[in-house]
Amino acid sequence: MKKIIALSIVVLSIFAISILTKQQAFYHLEFRELPTSFGISTANAYPPAVGILGNSKNCLSCHTNNGQWKDDDKTIIDIVDKDTKESFMQTDGTFLIETKRWEQKTVLTIIGRKKDNLVSAPHRNAWLYIDPTTIGTNSLSKFAPGWDVNLPISCRLVGDKLPGYKDADITSLPMTIQPLSNAKDAEIQLQVMLTKGESMKGNAQEGMIGNYFERKVILKIIE
Repeated sequence: MKKIIALSIVVLSIFAISILTKQQAFYHLEFRELPTSFGISTANAYPPAVGILGNSKNCLSCHTNNGQWKDDDKTIIDIVDKDTKESFMQTDGTFLIETKRWEQKTVLTIIGRKKDNLVSAPHRNAWLYIDPTTIGTNSLSKFAPGWDVNLPISCRLVGDKLPGYKDADITSLPMTIQPLSNAKDAEIQLQVMLTKGESMKGNAQEGMIGNYFERKVILKIIE
């Protein structure tokens, strides 16, 4: 029994050391591990870097806009009410989301492409709701100030099913927002990347193709 315990301790020790000493690969060089003047390594971060962890304005600070899905007529970027499935899109292409103060509203972010026999569909969609004025600030939340949100960012494999999108390759995910006591009307961005492939280790611009899109989202409080 003692031999078994001793052997287990040795195995666990080797496993722990291998994890601690394993060289880590970083897709974004701006977040690689850097030693300080005291010989202590700084904390590591993983993308997305836009606003959340760095001062990047959008996805193109790391990724290239080199994909084959640039045509807007076949690209699907929509925000709809989760319950009614009614779109918040306005005639000018912006989105207007209205809600009462303290009231929670859940929306669906729908992203993808209409099926096309000539062009393959994106494999993965990434999106981020962000208030551009918060980039560079110390706040961890880069959503509109005073608004509570549970999922302002996501990266999801294509393949979700939703009524009305039978002839499309999409992702669909809910997000709940709530204006708190200090919330004001706000204008934010929905930043989207349609992608295929995988980023090369140490270079996010290689190994993956993608297209970048931006949409304006207006948050309005109904008093």
